[in-house]
Amino acid sequence: MNKLRFGIFMPPFNSPPTQNATSSLQRNLETLQLLDRLGYDEAWIGEHHSAGTEIIADPLTFIAHAGALTRHIKLGTGVVSLPYHNPLWIADRAILVDHLIRGRLMLGVGPGSLPTDAEMIGLEPAALRPALAEDLAVLLRLLLSDERVSHQTDRYKLVDARTQLAPYSDPCFEIAVAATVSPAGPILAGTHGLGLLSLGATTREGFDVLAHHWNVVEAEAARHGRSTDRSSWRLVGPMHIAETKQQAIEDVRYGFDQFCDYTQRTLALPTFRAEGKTFEERVAWINETGLGVIGTPDEAINQIQRLVDQSAGGFGCYMMMQHDWANWEATQRHYELFARHVMPAFQPSQRRLLAAEQWARSRHGELDAKNGAAIQAWSDKYVAERKAEQDATADRP
Repeated sequence: MNKLRFGIFMPPFNSPPTQNATSSLQRNLETLQLLDRLGYDEAWIGEHHSAGTEIIADPLTFIAHAGALTRHIKLGTGVVSLPYHNPLWIADRAILVDHLIRGRLMLGVGPGSLPTDAEMIGLEPAALRPALAEDLAVLLRLLLSDERVSHQTDRYKLVDARTQLAPYSDPCFEIAVAATVSPAGPILAGTHGLGLLSLGATTREGFDVLAHHWNVVEAEAARHGRSTDRSSWRLVGPMHIAETKQQAIEDVRYGFDQFCDYTQRTLALPTFRAEGKTFEERVAWINETGLGVIGTPDEAINQIQRLVDQSAGGFGCYMMMQHDWANWEATQRHYELFARHVMPAFQPSQRRLLAAEQWARSRHGELDAKNGAAIQAWSDKYVAERKAEQDATADRP
């Protein structure tokens, strides 16, 4: 890819649950405003209903509000748990938000990641992926065509359904499917010609199948006559950076243990569970397994390049997983350092800047001598002219 995009994936991980929920949501909004000012490309916001840490219940509502507070950054649902909803209402709400934020919406869909969410509405985890496949096909008909849709499952019934509005984006906003380790997400993305959100890209299992996942997307797209584009492929991984590795580690003493406790004791998600009992063991889980980076901008660059290499052809966007590992001041500094020193390493402007610097250095000696000689000649000329004027004045009677 010529230019890599950057953003965040915000479930959000507002841990521990003892903190003020209202201020946590405000901090989530201020994070998006900060990223907007720093030039990040996109942010994806999750949907969750239980467990006390990931506290945004409706990402579309949150995005509609955040859209009024930002100017440039694109905002996506990361993800809408489609089997929990009637596809007609998701289509209607997404189209509304697309109009409200003038085409900056992206719609991410998935089966739902918290089993406790599904349990509260009587859905078994094993039923979620088949339900996602069925509901996504219905949703796309509602979004992309003018036909009336009739469809019935044991979760909803549609009778001659059709949205009142067409999307603001022409013909539609970008749609992406979530993936972790299984090929279910890539199969759906390829079948329908959609983007892919690789949420488990840096886990051991997810990293190993990274290139395979995109191969699945391309193979399914070919089978169904769809086109694919690696720029629609997004990879997610955790990071916190500071000026030094030691500073980064000290920063995350603030909240890293609470985050790890959440993944080990509350979050029933085996594909993303912290390893270790001590702070040091847990930092090693991030840094030594390839999962992410608690360190410096250079280490962040190396991690992203590692993903580029493993992807066997590149991807479109790297998204940092949002978290409360560090306090708010250190978190803001992390995002600023990433924007200043990591993002440019994967964008054309830095290549041109470095080429310009290299060229100027190659010409430095010769041009420095010429410039010095020109300055000296001008100075000598000026002194000579002033002396001539003084001599002429002295010769007058």
